[in-house]
Amino acid sequence: MKTPPSYEGAPMAPDTSSSSSRQNKPLAAPPCSGSGAAGSVSPAGEKPARKGSGRTPKPDWLRVKLPIGENYKKVRSLVDEYQLHTICESGNCPNMGECWGAGTATFMILGNVCTRSCSFCAVATGRPNELDEDEPRRVAEAIDLMGVKHAVLTSVNRDELKDRGAGIWHATVRAIKERTPQVTIETLIPDVRGTWDALTVMISAGQEVVSHNMETVERLYRLVRPQAKYARSLEQIRRTKDYGKRTKSGIMVGLGETREDVEQVMDDLVEHGCNVLTIGQYLQPTKMHLDVAEFVHPDTFALYHEIGMAKGFDIVESSPLVRSSYHAERHL
Repeated sequence: MKTPPSYEGAPMAPDTSSSSSRQNKPLAAPPCSGSGAAGSVSPAGEKPARKGSGRTPKPDWLRVKLPIGENYKKVRSLVDEYQLHTICESGNCPNMGECWGAGTATFMILGNVCTRSCSFCAVATGRPNELDEDEPRRVAEAIDLMGVKHAVLTSVNRDELKDRGAGIWHATVRAIKERTPQVTIETLIPDVRGTWDALTVMISAGQEVVSHNMETVERLYRLVRPQAKYARSLEQIRRTKDYGKRTKSGIMVGLGETREDVEQVMDDLVEHGCNVLTIGQYLQPTKMHLDVAEFVHPDTFALYHEIGMAKGFDIVESSPLVRSSYHAERHL
């Protein structure tokens, strides 16, 4: 592995989605990708995304349906009644209609204001409110009422807290397990900034999968995740794996990365014990966020799927509208 630097840093289109496990699908040799072809990858040296220069029209494969249906209304009602936050809403997820229509949602704990200011993220930045000690109970009750079999939790960064919010993380997972022991859980946890005792608390409550997103390739970290460190996120994944958890991470493409950049982060993740990888298209939340450098063609996502599987991941979810928690029940 290349030594990482220490700088800071719906309808879905099912036919274009690539998800499988090594046990169930034979690997094909990755196809070649010529520059300028429909499935081509950004050539080396392409300029990365910039902030605020305007929005580029989306291609047809990124169109989604408006949220409708009784299940959607039920989830909407429960989220409002229990005063919960979801990354589906705060993160402007394009799959909200599909997932809520299926009766599932990804709950965001520890409030909806983040201490980080990542240049890709739609979640509000600022000074968070005080901890809500009743939040674990409300989340567990809502999950029970929704009747889901697999729950996904995520959170904002709470860098102002000594334990990075680990106590609420642990309490929420335990509350779900005690109320609905049959429910499996994935926790998409933030960067703990090297506070490894806090990481242990976060991942020791009984969840089946622990995810931590790299978000982008090493070369673009200063631009995309200015308050994070590439090497530190890799170490967090390795420590999670060493604890005995099934590990998962995700990246966005379309920010100006090259195929070589994507392959490098794949290699680094495999070396650090990552089991599951998700790859999706970056979509600009507002004109104040990074511009989209490229709308990556579905053929390229299929290529990344084949490359990732060949490199040793158990599962690679790779298509334009894939997000970290999309089809998360498949990642156990």
